[in-house]
Formats: sequence, structure tokens, C-alpha cells
Amino acid sequence: MHSNSLCVVLECDALQSFSTARQEQQTGGHHSVLIGVGWCSSIMLKSLFVCGILGVLLIPAKCELISVCVEEDNDLRVDCLVKPKASKLNSYEFSWSSGSKESLINTNVSGSSAEPQFNGKSYVVGLEPHGYRMTLSGFTDTLPRNTTYMCRISGVVATVEVEKDRLLPCSAVSMFLKSSCSWIASLLLFIYITHS
Repeated sequence: MHSNSLCVVLECDALQSFSTARQEQQTGGHHSVLIGVGWCSSIMLKSLFVCGILGVLLIPAKCELISVCVEEDNDLRVDCLVKPKASKLNSYEFSWSSGSKESLINTNVSGSSAEPQFNGKSYVVGLEPHGYRMTLSGFTDTLPRNTTYMCRISGVVATVEVEKDRLLPCSAVSMFLKSSCSWIASLLLFIYITHS
């Protein structure tokens, strides 16, 4: 949920509370009006508080378009969540680089081919609702200390640099904690519930 959408929801709640207070002013007493206005002010203050926190949190946060992890059988998995452009053919390329040399691992682009050492070592499957997953065997133990992983879908490129010692297992918990989208969404839900 985006911060703007959440702010609109909270502001609508505040306006609705204010409208209720106005109705009580016409049908009830002065005491109920004060209660209604006080409640409205409280909701509006909470709205400002939540929106302020979300604004600070969401500025640096973004969903990762590419992630790298290690399967239980020690295969390397690269997920590329780039959304392809509707006007282009749905093509993919997976590569990595260490230093200045880039090596193509797997591709379905016509006229391109993976480097010989990767032949028969990798395969790619489609992901829902979009994206591709590449699995590579036999290279996890010999990875350099720092590797930049790249994927290109329909011309759109995503990259991530991962240290060998910081490769996470491909468990649901590990990938959930690694995903900035996941913890941001959880935090937004927590703040919304506790301040609504």
C-alpha cells in the first residue's frame, strides 16, 4: 500500500468523524459536540503522525527487481522480477561480472549464446505474474568474493552486487527478511492498525 493511499484513507476517516460531530451538534448537546470534535482532532493527529513516518520510510525503500540465493542442493538461484514492456518481445538474459569482465550465463535472445562453461549448467523458468528464475549448478563454491548479477528482460536491466559470504539460503523466511518490500509492507500494516 502506498503512503498516499493510506493517508487518504486516514483523512477520510477524520472527515467522516468530523461529519458525525456536526450531526451531533444539530441533534445532541454541547457535550457530545466536544467529544466528536476531540475525536476528529485525535484521528487527524494520528493521520499526520502515520503519514510523516511513512514519508521517511518509503523514500529509500524500493522493491528489489533481482535477488540471489542458494538452494538446498547448493545451486545458485537468481530471480529477475523485471516487468517486460508490452511493445517488445519477451526475451531474457542472465549474466554476472567480477571486475570488468561480464559473462553471459543464459539467454533466449536470438543470435546470443551463453559462454561454454555454462552450457548445460543452468535453466530458466517463468515466474508469475512476470519475470524469470535462473538456476545455476556447479558454481556456488567457486564464486569470487564480490559478484554483480545482472538480468535483462525485454531490454530492461536490473543488477545487484552480492558478497559470496552473504548469500542467503532460498528459504521463505530468509527471502522475506531480505525483501525490502516485505518488511515495509508489514511495517505499514502494523502502523496502520495501531494508529487507526
